[in-house]
Amino acid sequence: MSGKVLVVDDSALMRRLLSAVLTQAGWTVATARNGLEGVEQLIEWQPDVVTLDINMPEMDGLTALSLMMQARPTPIVMVSSLTEKGAQATMEALALGAVDFIAKPGGTISLSIDDIQALLLEKVRTASRIRLRPGRPATAMPAPVQRAPRPALARPAPASPRTIASAPASPAPLRGSAGRCPGLVLIGISTGGPRTLEDVLPQLPADFPWPVLVAQHMPPNFTLAFAQRMDRMCALEVVEVGEPMPLEPGRIHIGRGGTDLVVVERLGRLVAQPRPESPSHPWHPSADVMVESAMRVLPASQLVGVLMTGMGFDGAQAMAELKARGGRTIAEAESSCVVFGMPSELIQRGGASVVLPSQDVARQLRTWVQRLA
Repeated sequence: MSGKVLVVDDSALMRRLLSAVLTQAGWTVATARNGLEGVEQLIEWQPDVVTLDINMPEMDGLTALSLMMQARPTPIVMVSSLTEKGAQATMEALALGAVDFIAKPGGTISLSIDDIQALLLEKVRTASRIRLRPGRPATAMPAPVQRAPRPALARPAPASPRTIASAPASPAPLRGSAGRCPGLVLIGISTGGPRTLEDVLPQLPADFPWPVLVAQHMPPNFTLAFAQRMDRMCALEVVEVGEPMPLEPGRIHIGRGGTDLVVVERLGRLVAQPRPESPSHPWHPSADVMVESAMRVLPASQLVGVLMTGMGFDGAQAMAELKARGGRTIAEAESSCVVFGMPSELIQRGGASVVLPSQDVARQLRTWVQRLA
């Protein structure tokens, strides 16, 4: 692979290690020590991809990212710490236009760089092929949505910061005939997902009658910040599934990074719960695993699958099977995809009931679910 990558990081060791990995893979690499130098290098050198640290002196990564997207929109991969603060900043970076992120290796960087080498190259290669979506304003910090209180969904005070966005584990009766859940919306999404979902989830009304589950490919420690951000934007409550929780209308369930999100039946109620990553599936939380589990507990006619932007084929097989069994599916159109991989796979397998740009997905969901509710 040939092309130019600009590495922006205040750590000389990180600059050297990232440069070595990229150079060995055939990339031409330049470096910058802070955001200010990075903006200048972007304009002068015009790289194909930028890797950008968040915490830097003189000019931090978020400020630099904003200036870069104004000066010369370029695919940018953030290099983020695993801290809660780092995760929140990463979500803001994705909203500002970054196409992806990679978590900095923990511990001794020089010893653990091998842990992220393959992932770094994969993300840089993918970023180099991305077509940036023009004309969309940045939304670094959304204003909280004013929602009416929902006593039935009230949550106890969290035991730790890691479970702030988690719902209670105690079971609650599910809507629908014979105590059954009326239906589920199942969304699989990857690269470009956090920003693309801003086209969909905030457009679902507070009285949307089906629970929504989202398998967004993301590593541990980042999905909580993602759920919190989306919760501020949506009329529906958005939670990270960090423990078993009843599936409730009025709630969007985000699979926790580092796990797979599955649907199970307990005492006549449907429950969303995390489980260890399936070794037979390469991406997590896995859309295939999520959809397969839902088809085991509900008929296909009560399921709607949505496969959106992302590299690879996760979700395509299971959603094609869902359609073959009589369910409904949406594939995101290439015109709005950051990476037209997963939806393309679904379309090629004949598994898409409709193909729609991201901004039309919520409208189609409302139409279908209102007919079936």
